[in-house]
Order: sequence, then structure tokens, then C-alpha cells
Amino acid sequence: MKLKFRRLDLQLVDPWTIARARGTTSIAVVDVELTDGDGFIGLGEASPAARYNESVEKVEAFLAKLDANRLCVNDIDSNISYLRAISPGSMAAKCAIDIALIDAAAKRAKQPVYDFLGLGFRDQHHVTSFTIGIDTPEVIRRKVLAAAQYPILKMKVGVPEDKANLRALRDVAPSKVVRVDANEGWATKEQALAMIEWLATDGRIQFVEQPMPASVLAKDWVWLKQRSPLPIFADESYHLAEDAERVAGCFHGVNVKLVKAGGITPAVEALRAARKLGLQTMLGCMIETSLLTSAAAHLAELCDYLDLDGNLLIKNNPYAGVTADKGILSFIHAPERYGLRASAEGNSPVGTPRLLVSG
Repeated sequence: MKLKFRRLDLQLVDPWTIARARGTTSIAVVDVELTDGDGFIGLGEASPAARYNESVEKVEAFLAKLDANRLCVNDIDSNISYLRAISPGSMAAKCAIDIALIDAAAKRAKQPVYDFLGLGFRDQHHVTSFTIGIDTPEVIRRKVLAAAQYPILKMKVGVPEDKANLRALRDVAPSKVVRVDANEGWATKEQALAMIEWLATDGRIQFVEQPMPASVLAKDWVWLKQRSPLPIFADESYHLAEDAERVAGCFHGVNVKLVKAGGITPAVEALRAARKLGLQTMLGCMIETSLLTSAAAHLAELCDYLDLDGNLLIKNNPYAGVTADKGILSFIHAPERYGLRASAEGNSPVGTPRLLVSG
């Protein structure tokens, strides 16, 4: 196979602030193109997160040492074994390769990825939340007004201004369903419980993601789960299927992301493992293009909740794929019939290629 990749600099609509990062205005990602011997092209994307000790430079280094001739669209197990042998981590880079391989395989089979995986996709059925990052109350009101078309909001918390920020959101959207994501922002189980109890009085909070750091002892998570008036979901605490047994007693649900898991293949495993243990499932995202968001959307049938809005938070999206009009995910207007059903939109490049590798 032949491999090409390039770095893209994505510009955010608004500065991005969560509990552990403030004022980000741009995010760098890496997109990947794999071409097999018959000319089928698979696309993939890596959106590395510093939280997991990943970066664009590390993604590029991983891809630069990849022998594309060792990859095969018809042998998933062999691909996974080879990718694991290169590096024990590097999940973002592996994510891009896994997605590209599945895209190419599904195109060869003349199927969209959701059918290639045997999952199906009920168009106009799946609803994503839209994320409101941490900001001043005034800006939050503006953001919520701008997000009026989305029926479900996700609010970032984990700072001293949480209560004022939720009040600002409610000034504009008094009855809208809201999900809350603390991104490990509450340090202790007592602080987390106090905040969740306060959130529960709102009456329209659906659940709380990752209220405490992933490093918190299991006994403290169990303590919180037993007392929490709202469901708590693992994000930073849940990556792979092998984590399911550990988190089952600590959380009510999990948030699976392709970039954390290392692609579509391990993400499907992580979702199924969680469901088998009775955990609720959610599919999340990073700041990313419609290429990566479309890849995740193919797994929607395995999920109770969706948070696939990373492509909606940028203003120079170079790809077209799944859409989210009024929050409802749809492939009706997707530019492609098969594979990820996503492709480059127009001829305006985002950034310039930093490295090109052929194997």
C-alpha cells in the first residue's frame, strides 16, 4: 500500500477552554491517505491530545516509520498486531491508519462502513449534543443563543465559575437538556458529590462525565457512584475493552472515542464490552474535521448517546460527510456512497503537507 499524510491546522469558531486547558484557538490534526494495489483509497485522521501525551509531531514520527507494505485491507488482525508492535501507545496515529484501512475495505466491498461492520445506520434517528466550552457568563449566553438549533447541549465545567456559568446557560435555554463534562476538574469525591448534588437540582441535567481525575482510587469512584443523584460517565478513565471490568463498578456509563481507542476496530470492541456489562454507552470526539466525525458516526447504533460535534466547532473544515442539522446525524447528503462516505470539500487545502511517505 502507499501512504500519504499531512498536517492540518484547524481554526476554532471560539477559543476553546475546558478544566485543564484555556483559550485554545487552533488545533493541529493529521490526515492520512492509504492506497491499495487496486487503487482503492482509504482516508483517516488523527487528532492527538496532550492529555494522553500525544502530539502531531509524535503522530508524524509514528507514520514516518510505518511500513505501509505490511498493511492489508483484508486482514484486520494482522494490521492490529503490526501497529501494536511499532509502539505500545500512539493511539491517535493508529486511529488514523485503522480508519483508513476500514474505509478502503468498505469501498472495495461497495458498502458504507456501517453496513460493512454489520451495524446499519438509521438516518434521522441519532442526535448529537453540542458543546459549550468554559467562558464568561456573557459569552456563554451568546454561545447558547448561537446553538439554538441543537436540542441537547454539553456544558464544560470544573472551574470555580461553574454555578454562574450554568445560570448563564439557563438564562437563554431554561428547559433544554444538558450534559455536563468536568474533564477531571473536581479534585475529591466530596467536592464532586457536592457539585453533582447541586447540578441535580436543575432538573434537566442528563449525566456528568469524568467528575474526578482518572488517577483517583477505585474505592473513591465506587463511593461517588453509590451516592451520586446523576449518572456518572467515564471518559479519561475508559479507553479500551480491557478497561470495562475495572470501570463497571465505578461508573454508570462510558464515553468511547476513536482517538483514545486507536480507531474504529478497537472502538467497536470497547463499546460492545461496556454494553455487555450493562454500562450505558456514549460516543465522543475531539476537535476534528468531518472526516473523523463521520468515521465515528458509523458506530452510532452501538450507542445510547452521541457527542459528535468536533467538526461543528471549527471554521475551516476541509471535508464533507455526516451532517448534523438540528443535531440530527445524517448521511443523506454525504458526498460518497461507500466507505466513510466523506471526502475533501472543494479544492482549498487547509495547511500544507509536512511529510509525504510512500510505501
